[in-house]
Amino acid sequence: MTRIIAGRAGSLTREVPDAGTRPTSDRVRESLFGALESADALRGAAVLDLYAGSGALGLEAASRGAASADLVEKAPRAASVVQRNVTRVAKSLGSDAVITVHRTSVVAYLQGAHGSFDLVFIDPPYDLGEPELTHTLQLLVPHLAPGATVIVERAARSPEPALPVGLAHDRVKKYGDTALWWVHPAEAAPAE
Repeated sequence: MTRIIAGRAGSLTREVPDAGTRPTSDRVRESLFGALESADALRGAAVLDLYAGSGALGLEAASRGAASADLVEKAPRAASVVQRNVTRVAKSLGSDAVITVHRTSVVAYLQGAHGSFDLVFIDPPYDLGEPELTHTLQLLVPHLAPGATVIVERAARSPEPALPVGLAHDRVKKYGDTALWWVHPAEAAPAE
């Protein structure tokens, strides 16, 4: 069990799947969400959590003011854990956020997705290859709102994600063996 760090569902415990996932540590989540709140990227945001695992990132965003969170997880056991976590968090949030679990692959979800997202978390298994990650990013591009933020979590030893046309790197932050790459739509990338 871990917990939601802050917001309306702050301190609620969350289940973590017993195998096959790699939950984002509290330290990394605390730093990430502090930066997102400073950038005012959470309030009213449409959030997409790909490779959701336990749903930690999408649920933390909903707790901190996102309007919606779509959590995508294909592994049946992990998807069941996500659903239980969503049920627990939704009780604290009431009608303040719409949280939906999608029990499908990331590729299938993105090929059929409608609407656009302001904030996207991509936290795939470390063994997901770089070509597969690039394909996921390519499928994601048409679903990004102008000025969207995409956070890609990988092992610190992983290469910088290769970005398809339409995306640009912003920055990278490393926390021990975890790295977070911040990515934006190319036309909305901050000037360096």
